[in-house]
Amino acid sequence: MKKVMIVTGGGRGIGAATARLAAQRGYAVGVNYLSNDAAASSVVATIRDAGGEAVALQANVAVEAEVVAMFQEADRRLGPLSALVNNAGMLQKQMRLEDMDAERLRRVLDTNVVGAFLCAREAVRRMSSRHGGSGGAIVNVSSAAARTGSPGEYVDYAASKGALDTMTIGLAHEVAADGIRVNGVRPGFIYTDMHASGGEPGRVDRVKQFVPLKRGGTAEEVAAAILWLLSDEAAYTTGGFIDVAGGR
Repeated sequence: MKKVMIVTGGGRGIGAATARLAAQRGYAVGVNYLSNDAAASSVVATIRDAGGEAVALQANVAVEAEVVAMFQEADRRLGPLSALVNNAGMLQKQMRLEDMDAERLRRVLDTNVVGAFLCAREAVRRMSSRHGGSGGAIVNVSSAAARTGSPGEYVDYAASKGALDTMTIGLAHEVAADGIRVNGVRPGFIYTDMHASGGEPGRVDRVKQFVPLKRGGTAEEVAAAILWLLSDEAAYTTGGFIDVAGGR
């Protein structure tokens, strides 16, 4: 049976690398994006040019109606879902907590937490044996910041990823008997353009000295961990995490 995956935030960085690797491993891939149609379309084109199957799926994961519509579109265009990668995430400009306002906090939590919950809900409804599904797997893309707290920069982002870790464990236990595995990856300092959103595009080069391996990671290295957790090789792994953080 054809394997079908949705990757949220699939137009750039870790999401794009995951979508490309998944296609190489035989998945038909739904590449979700918020607003950068050109980036998502480029990922889709790369996959199709290599003989794979992919579609671009526009949706703001923080908006329930858009999430529901996205999964329905994936059903129609790709077929029954077998994997979800909850990768969509955002951070705001580096700032101490004392300077953060409620609007900023809501933006971060709506995307990073509410969005992940909504997408996981739709995936479970499709994959769970309780609902006639054939099982499947979910990988939540967290962050090493969930362990470190990211003081002075992104405490709100770190807290959102801590919430995602808790959801990973709870959901893994909740749906294990339904044929669904749920795991997480915690990337560390990875070379992606997300750092520009925080106001410091060169952040990885500044902080890599604090990493035991003395370098930043690549999106492809994170994608490899994600695909392992989704694979049959990880069939006895649920509620677990892989830190892709160079030992930090």
